[in-house]
Amino acid sequence: MTNARPDTMRAAAIDRFGGAELITVRAVPVPEAGPRDVLIQVEVAGVASWDAVEREGHYDGAFGMPSTFPYVLGWDCAGTVVALGSEVRRFRKGDRVYAATMPLPKGGTYATYAATDADNVSLIPAKLTIEQAGVMGWDALTALSGLEEMGLKPGDTMMIFGASGGVGHLAVQLAKRKGVRAFAVASGADGVALSQRLGADAIVDGRADDVMAAAREFAPGGLDAALVTAGGEAADQALSSVRDGGRVACPHGVVPDPNVRPGVELIRYNGARSQHATDKLNRLIDSGPFDVHVARTFPFDQVVDAHRMLATHYLGKLALRVR
Repeated sequence: MTNARPDTMRAAAIDRFGGAELITVRAVPVPEAGPRDVLIQVEVAGVASWDAVEREGHYDGAFGMPSTFPYVLGWDCAGTVVALGSEVRRFRKGDRVYAATMPLPKGGTYATYAATDADNVSLIPAKLTIEQAGVMGWDALTALSGLEEMGLKPGDTMMIFGASGGVGHLAVQLAKRKGVRAFAVASGADGVALSQRLGADAIVDGRADDVMAAAREFAPGGLDAALVTAGGEAADQALSSVRDGGRVACPHGVVPDPNVRPGVELIRYNGARSQHATDKLNRLIDSGPFDVHVARTFPFDQVVDAHRMLATHYLGKLALRVR
């Protein structure tokens, strides 16, 4: 590394897997950053549903490396570049960036500093606030990857199940960017209002409305595709509105697995995370209005409350203000 850095930093970490009450803010070493890495001084970190899954230990060993404690959580962040690896040419010290990274092996983003490969980092689009950029990375890349995995073209019809959630509300906007007709299944009246504001072509409340009847009215011949961001019986019933030969995309990590009938293709996928993917995402964001809906921003010392809110009804994303 070419720049001096402090030896320790504040981080929200766990010493064993379990409930939200196990997270504490304490001093830990600043992560070591290699020749291809960027060291980011974090301002905002995203708080996501998979953070809770990880906190409970369900990802233990899943990434081919052992979990070590203290375990610093967090996959998304935004902040300022403070140091660059010797091989990094794309960024300069002082650049405002966002990142889609992961806690292993160098620690997560619930921390004053985060180190990650430069390919996981991008300049913040001018129209986004630091809170929006800090929570967006993984969800937006997952939404975009799902659309691309299904090979959608302008005029196609698709259902977005979970359209008022983190991935879903971004998928609505990205689908419209691609000329796809979006049928949004949202959660609650507030979720319906959000989907309407974001430009979905048709919206239903998955908790109260007849999703199947609305889908038949929207696409009498059946939907061409569906993106599923929440699993379960309601999702499986909704997927029966996809036509024969249609495609259903579901990110890895959504449980239970969707059930689709014979003749409908189920695509399980991971969100692309690369310079190419983030460049493509940023071009789409820059091409028109784009809203990353942040339901609430928590002070760093309230990280436990943020994790408890993950188990409640909220729209879009949650943010953690690190500094």
